[in-house]
Amino acid sequence: MLYTTIDSPIGELLLAGDGRALHRLSMHVSPGLRWQRDPAAFTDATQQLEEYFAGARRRFDLELALEGSAFELSVWSALEQIPYGETISYGELARRVARPDAARAVGLANARNPIAVIVPCHRVIGADGSLTGYGGGLERKRRLLDLEAGVLPLLSSVPIPAA
Repeated sequence: MLYTTIDSPIGELLLAGDGRALHRLSMHVSPGLRWQRDPAAFTDATQQLEEYFAGARRRFDLELALEGSAFELSVWSALEQIPYGETISYGELARRVARPDAARAVGLANARNPIAVIVPCHRVIGADGSLTGYGGGLERKRRLLDLEAGVLPLLSSVPIPAA
């Protein structure tokens, strides 16, 4: 597995893949023991993330290699259909994957999303509009949602405080 790390306004991000497709984008930087650093393998992803944080990109155009159960893949696919700047509840996401009684299972699948930000799990919120669960922390979730809502200055100029 190849990897690189990049600085971002929401902290250091780990990108990992096979040189063709992106397999992981994580806010908890920890490459595997046998992984090899190769920043050149992630030029497109890095550029698109910089454009996103600068407010110039609303959709990503990258080859992704998502691995999970059929249910997880359906949830992650549904996440990609949530428009930039919009949010939905876990219950609504469950309805969109034809499992209306599975909001908790949807939440677990959302938490297992291996490609944060690009597969926008941050766009899922509680039924009452509250921010709930986010692997990167609620401060990062709030900042991503604020960026997309246009209520933050461009994130490229606003570093997140250290956790």
